Amino acid sequence: MKKQYIIEQTIENIAENSEDENIDYTTLFDQLNFYYEHPINLNRKEIKFDLEQLMLLDQFQIKSLINHKEKYGKFLNIYELQTLNSFSSSDIRKILPFIVINENFDATHLSFLEMLNKGKNDVFFRYSRVINTTIGQTKLSDSSWLSSPNSKMLGSADNLYMRYRFKYQNHLSFGITTEKDAGETFLGNSQAENLFDLQKTRGFDFYSAHFFLKEVGKIDVLAIGDYHIQLGQGLTFWSGLAMGKSSNVMSLKRSAVGIKPYASVDENAFLRGGAFSMKYKKFKFLTFASKKNIDANIVEDTTAQDGSLIVSSFQASGIHSTIGQIEDKDAIEENIIGGEISYENKFMNFGLMGAFTKYNGSLERSLTTYSQFEFNQNQNFVQGFHYSIVKRNFNLYGESSRSNNGGLANLHGLMASLHPNLALSIFYRNYGRNYQTTYANAIGEGSRPINEKGLFTGLQFKLNNFWEISSYFDQFQFPWMKYQVSKPNTNGIDGFIQILYHPTKKLNIYARVRHRDKPYNESESIERSITNVYNISQWNFRLNINALVSESIRLRNRIEYCSYLRYGLEKENGILLIQDITYKPKESKFSFTARFALFDTDSYNSRIYSYENDVLYYFRIPAYYFQGARTYITSRYQFKKGIDLWLRWGTWMYTNRDNIGSGLNEINGSSKSEIRAQLRIQF
Repeated sequence: MKKQYIIEQTIENIAENSEDENIDYTTLFDQLNFYYEHPINLNRKEIKFDLEQLMLLDQFQIKSLINHKEKYGKFLNIYELQTLNSFSSSDIRKILPFIVINENFDATHLSFLEMLNKGKNDVFFRYSRVINTTIGQTKLSDSSWLSSPNSKMLGSADNLYMRYRFKYQNHLSFGITTEKDAGETFLGNSQAENLFDLQKTRGFDFYSAHFFLKEVGKIDVLAIGDYHIQLGQGLTFWSGLAMGKSSNVMSLKRSAVGIKPYASVDENAFLRGGAFSMKYKKFKFLTFASKKNIDANIVEDTTAQDGSLIVSSFQASGIHSTIGQIEDKDAIEENIIGGEISYENKFMNFGLMGAFTKYNGSLERSLTTYSQFEFNQNQNFVQGFHYSIVKRNFNLYGESSRSNNGGLANLHGLMASLHPNLALSIFYRNYGRNYQTTYANAIGEGSRPINEKGLFTGLQFKLNNFWEISSYFDQFQFPWMKYQVSKPNTNGIDGFIQILYHPTKKLNIYARVRHRDKPYNESESIERSITNVYNISQWNFRLNINALVSESIRLRNRIEYCSYLRYGLEKENGILLIQDITYKPKESKFSFTARFALFDTDSYNSRIYSYENDVLYYFRIPAYYFQGARTYITSRYQFKKGIDLWLRWGTWMYTNRDNIGSGLNEINGSSKSEIRAQLRIQF
């Protein structure tokens, strides 16, 4: 239960600022779950990388742990961590499920066949669907469908998922992942095939496969198939998730993994091809190449003079449930080649990196005044430099990048341990309005590192073993116009403070306040020839209580209030009340997590996001808005070791809505229910 709670808290910390219900957290969960099943042996020689990937300790705690071992020798037991000034009792409790101290070191020079014999196989089958009938699932006559091709989904509302993966620790991994989203066809659609001359398709809509080796023989890392590349601080090239602004203010600095296997279902944010890295003394050489088709909107009946397609926009939803989405599927080819040369010693590391991207179509997006500096060519070359220097209790790090058109982007940070109980984080960023990159995930107020300047200052203060305070203040500026911001040089702020009280390992209470002030065009209800820009003011207040009331039962209570004020409109309010219960007896084969929540918001503007427990490897952080109740229960039954079944049922019940959702997902009614079943077989 402790492991599940820590992993959920870590994912919620990452997700709480994304405000995106569709982000896939499978790769992140894989990483955290690996360290639970294979705890980090603190007496191993090389532990810095693994402790960084765990994301539960800051740089100075990791450094003090390593220095202690170098000075006094190997750890004798786990309680020796209490002698480190930078570790509080809560820090130790937090990492306890993921570490071990012993003299049994994992063999690192096994042959490939030996790893195959010692590894573990995982097979997952998952089924889910919304029970209610949506507009996109209603039957249409041939004439009605022909007159409006995108008014109906091609397939059933069933969501199907299958995954096989073999893994030996973090040295060997291979597998295949497949998925059919709701509305996509699995057995074809004869009516659509006849009406629109569609090619017959059978099977899953998305397939992904990977083969991954790490630290085997002379190979540092080898990846074939689908994989992630994560370099530097995410400004030049970074695919997949990464930490952003959160209550863990000392987590802003990224610990780039380099090459990582991909086994998730996000159909866009990954690379497909091959990647390889090798080490020579303190140098590391990494190279990668990717070639895959991506979704894009093709301008009808138009081609460039050389015969290539003209692309008006990229499509990133990964959903292919309508005629138009089928036409956009895998429309153009994306080719990427890149690499990195890096150097690392005990006190510093730095690296040079670059990536060249080319599309086989001619990109001619319909750009407006605010988006005129966006990427609008069929090729791009991004190059960058990253560094990190550690001196005593100070860590200076950063990255600078340049895109093919001359656009520049910089980020630089400082972390300082001013006292064993006080840490400081400062982060400056300057992303040019004309900086262009298709694969980047750097920290910022926007979703991409463009058109933004900002200064982030964070403090983490441990009053004693029971009380902690974390806070940050982020002030930012957008040098050029943005979507719904028709004025350059606008400013905003993001302030946060959290007080955490954890008197025992069974009780955790925190209260937090967050205030955001962001520029936005004035309300459309005010008629003016010139659009003025004002700031939206949003406040969030949260009180969360997590209590282990027995060895089998954990309760979580949460109340959160949100206020939203936009110039020219009335102030909007929202409130969310949550009661969660987790039941997991030690010796029982059955366990469950359930929630009952009440919410009341004036509109979508005052929505409140909250993490929901789900079946293994499935994650949701939905928005609660309008007025109603939310209920779900997720149960697990272990038939025997290696065979587990999850069942989940959930429902939304609204008191002030006659329909739910929009477009083809709209439901005529005031409730929405979904079911999910998952079977895992391990051998």
